[in-house]
Amino acid sequence: MTQTSRPSVVALAILGAATGMLSGLFGIGGGVILVPMLVMLLGFQQRLAAGTSVAAILPAAVVGGIGYAVQGNVDWIAAALLAAGIIVGAQIGSYLLARVPTAFLRWMFMAFLLGVVISLWFVVPERDDTIEMTVPVGVLLVVTGLVTGVLSGLLGVGGGVVVVPILMFFFGASDLIAKGTSLIMLIPGSISGTIGNTRRRNVDLRSAAILGIAASILSPLGAVVATHIPPFWSNVAFSVLLAFILVQMLVRALKKKK
Repeated sequence: MTQTSRPSVVALAILGAATGMLSGLFGIGGGVILVPMLVMLLGFQQRLAAGTSVAAILPAAVVGGIGYAVQGNVDWIAAALLAAGIIVGAQIGSYLLARVPTAFLRWMFMAFLLGVVISLWFVVPERDDTIEMTVPVGVLLVVTGLVTGVLSGLLGVGGGVVVVPILMFFFGASDLIAKGTSLIMLIPGSISGTIGNTRRRNVDLRSAAILGIAASILSPLGAVVATHIPPFWSNVAFSVLLAFILVQMLVRALKKKK
C-alpha cells in the first residue's frame, strides 16, 4: 500500500467497528480478524497489516477491558503476570517481523488460525471457574505471556486468540474471566509492540488511529453481549468465524502460487 492508495476513513471505520464488536464479544484484540481483512479488502502488505493491527487494538482493549472489569470478570494478578511476559515477547516479535519472509509469515498465520479453530471445540468452560494461583502457575503465566507477545508482534494478532483458550483449557478460568483478563493483558503488549513496529516502520498510524477509535465504540457492547451467550455457543461462533477467514486466506494463497 502506498501513500496514494490510502484506504478511506469510512472503510477503516466500518472495519474497526466490526473488529471492536468481536473484540468485546470474544475477549480478543481483534487482530485475528483485522490482519486478513486489511490484506484482503484494503490491500495492505502482510507486515504493515500486522503492525497496524497491533496499534489499532489498544483502544478496543482498554475500553473492552474496562467493560469486563466493571462486571468483575478480570483476574488482575493473572493479567499482570501475562503482561510481564508479553511486553518482552512483543519486542521480540516486532524484531522478527521485519526479517521474516512475507510468504512464510502468511502460511504461519494460517497454521496458527487452524490451531485456534481446533482448540475451541475442546475448551468449554464453566462460568464459575477461576484460576487457582500458585507459584508454578504464576511462572507459567509469565511464559505464556512471553510466547503470546512474540506471536502478537510477529503476526499482529494481539494475543487474545492465544491467551483466551489457554486460560480456559490449561489454567481453569471461566470464559468471561479469560476474556476480561486477556483484554487487560493486551494493553501493555499493544503499546510495547507498537513502539517496536514504529521504529521499524511496520505500522500505518493514521489507519491504526481510525480503526482503534471505531473499535473502541462497539467493544463495550460486545462485552455485555458476551455475558448472555452460553460458553459453548460462544466457542462455536468464534470457531466458525475463524474458519471462514482461514478458507479465504488459503484460497488467495493458492491462487498466488499458480
